[in-house]
Amino acid sequence: MRIAVVLTGVALVVGAAAGYAYWMQSQASRVPDGLARANGRIEIERVSITTKYAGRLAEVRVNEGNSVEKHAVLARLDTSEILAQLAAAKAAVHRAHQGVARAEADVALREAELKLAEAELRRSVELSRTQATPQAEVERRTALRDVSRASLAGAKVLVEDAKAATEAAEAQVKQIEATIADMTLTAPVSGRIEYRLAQVGEVVAAGGRVFTLLDLSDAHMTIFLPTSQVGRVAIGAEARIVLDSAPEYIVPTTVVFVAAEAQFTPRYVETTDERAKLMYRVKLHIDPQVLKTYRGYVKAGMTGNAYVKINAEAAWPASLAPKLPDAR
Repeated sequence: MRIAVVLTGVALVVGAAAGYAYWMQSQASRVPDGLARANGRIEIERVSITTKYAGRLAEVRVNEGNSVEKHAVLARLDTSEILAQLAAAKAAVHRAHQGVARAEADVALREAELKLAEAELRRSVELSRTQATPQAEVERRTALRDVSRASLAGAKVLVEDAKAATEAAEAQVKQIEATIADMTLTAPVSGRIEYRLAQVGEVVAAGGRVFTLLDLSDAHMTIFLPTSQVGRVAIGAEARIVLDSAPEYIVPTTVVFVAAEAQFTPRYVETTDERAKLMYRVKLHIDPQVLKTYRGYVKAGMTGNAYVKINAEAAWPASLAPKLPDAR
């Protein structure tokens, strides 16, 4: 009899403990009114750092895992050959400038010759009026004047040709300098080096990837909500993320995208049951300032739960108030 009583008591204790555990679990899984919950994972935009031109990798300044700032130099391609081309192009510019100077000097000479020819023609015309100079001499002076005019016009054309050659040579220099600049790989955004795909000394093809960079200013979580909930989600609505790896922290986010079409089901459905199975992709964006402050904690692939407001009037419970780790 005593044993039966003890067993009964034990059963009651076990049952009470199980009931309490179930109650706690149900409370934890209960979603507050006006909110929707879904699981997802953190995604970070990846940027490929590629070469515009083929070349040998001469220097690599960063390794996987390194944090880099925007415009930081990551690597350089060998530019010894193209630097020689630049020197030749600059020499061509110098020659072109000398050509312009020679052409302008020739114009000045032709202008002086034209002035002399015109002066001599005027004297010949005056003397012909007094019969001191024959008409043939006037005609000869007129022809010389016309030749001088034509020579001057030709010299001016040569000046324009020389200037055009100078502009072409200068443009060649700028093009080579731009090519040299493109052979220095820099970070387009601040972030963290994810992969280093080439080593010093390797020849990289044009368009070849050297690094992949995680843009730590653009992190988000993608979740899926059913039709019954997604219709009440507004762009710009508040949301919260609770990561599995750090459940003690609550990360504030914002809804920035809601898919226009459902996934995982046929495009066109007719019955209510089929419509209930439709899931829509929703994107929750983390504030870039939060990402900047806590960039050391930002990692792609972390899983967790997201809570989204589907009722603008709903209040966030205290358990979902934003809570972030101490900034480092």
